[in-house]
Amino acid sequence: MNRNKAKLKFRPNSFEIIENGDYVVCAVSGKNIPLDQLTYWNVDLQEAYYSPKEAKIRFEEIKKNK
Repeated sequence: MNRNKAKLKFRPNSFEIIENGDYVVCAVSGKNIPLDQLTYWNVDLQEAYYSPKEAKIRFEEIKKNK
């Protein structure tokens, strides 16, 4: 199976597929996230996160830099 990276537009409660693909990459860990398992993202930064752990890491980084 040839896996392709998707391009998404993140919205508050959903995402729009801009370019078809099977996965996106976590902005913090670099892990591939299958689209059917994508649960965590940041609308303002337009970033996907593998799990709540990565989302918290990014939130703490943003909070620290304010």
